[in-house]
Amino acid sequence: MAKSTFEYVKKFELDDTILPNTWMVVRLDGKCFHKFSDDHNFAKPNDIRALRLMNFAAFSVLREFNDVLMAFGQSDEYSFIFRKHTTLYKRRAAKLLTTINSKFSSSYVYYWPKFFEREPLKYPPAFDGRIVTYPSEENLIDYMKWRQADVHINNLYNTTFWTLVLKGNLTPQQAEKRLCGTVSADKNEILFQEFNMNYNNEPEIFKRGTLLIRKSISNDQEHQSVIIDVHDDMLRDKFWVEHSSLLLEKKIKTNLVYEGPITDIIQEQKKHIKK
Repeated sequence: MAKSTFEYVKKFELDDTILPNTWMVVRLDGKCFHKFSDDHNFAKPNDIRALRLMNFAAFSVLREFNDVLMAFGQSDEYSFIFRKHTTLYKRRAAKLLTTINSKFSSSYVYYWPKFFEREPLKYPPAFDGRIVTYPSEENLIDYMKWRQADVHINNLYNTTFWTLVLKGNLTPQQAEKRLCGTVSADKNEILFQEFNMNYNNEPEIFKRGTLLIRKSISNDQEHQSVIIDVHDDMLRDKFWVEHSSLLLEKKIKTNLVYEGPITDIIQEQKKHIKK
C-alpha cells in the first residue's frame, strides 16, 4: 500500500502488547442481564436454556481458536484461558479482547433460536470484557477457583431467594430482608426445613458452572481432541492433580465435536460442512 501524508496518525496508536509467557484470561460479562433475562422470561433462579446457550457460544469460540485452552462459565459470564505461550494476534490486548467478544456475542445471537424456540429475541444482548494476565499456574488456578466459588455463593443465595418468593409467597423485598446477614448454613437450613429442599441435590451445572476443556483422543494413529463440558469441583486440589494435563502447551488438532447436552446442533453443522 502506498504511503500517504496522512499516515502519521498511526503514531497515536498505543502499544498494548501483553507481556509474554503469562497466562491470559479474557472474561466476558453480560451487560444489564437482569433486565435482559426478565424481558425474555428466563426461569428463576436458573434457566437451563440460557446456560446451554452460553456454553454453546463459548464452544464456538474454542472451536475457532485453538489457542484458547479452556473456558469457564456461569450465569451471564464466561472466562477464556489462552495458552501461556500463544502468539495469537501478536498478543495485542485490544485485538484479542474484541475478537473473542465479537465471536461470543454473535454466536449467542445466532444460536438463540436453537435454545429459545418459543421466545423470540426482542433485542440484541451486549457483553463487556476485560483481559487479565497471570504470571504463574498457581495464580491461574486460584483465578479458576475464585470464579467457581462465586458460582456457589451466588447460586445458593439466588436459589434461596427465589424459593422464598415463588414457593414462600414473599415479596422480593421481604425475601431480601429475610436473607440479610445469613450465612451458607442458614440458607441451607431455610431450604431444607421450610421447603424440604436439599441444596446438594441441585444440578451440578447450577452449583459449579461449566468448564469447557479439550480432551485428547487417538483415532487411527492420529491424535485429535474433542471439546467436553465438565462440572467438577475445581476448589479441591485433587481436581488439578487429576487434570494436570490441562495446562500443558501441546497443541492438538481439534475435531468439530462438542460432547455436551446439545450435540444435535453440532451434527447439523457437520452435515453443512460436508456439503
